[in-house]
Amino acid sequence: MRNLKLAGLMLAVLALAGCETIKGAGRDLQSAGRVVERTVN
Repeated sequence: MRNLKLAGLMLAVLALAGCETIKGAGRDLQSAGRVVERTVN
């Protein structure tokens, strides 16, 4: 479970680093959230 949280945090950081706008950040975080959600399920 700890590794999953760490992976989710890393995805969020990468998503924030890669986006250029606030709107883009929201889409990137949503996308990262979906990936983590699919991994958990």
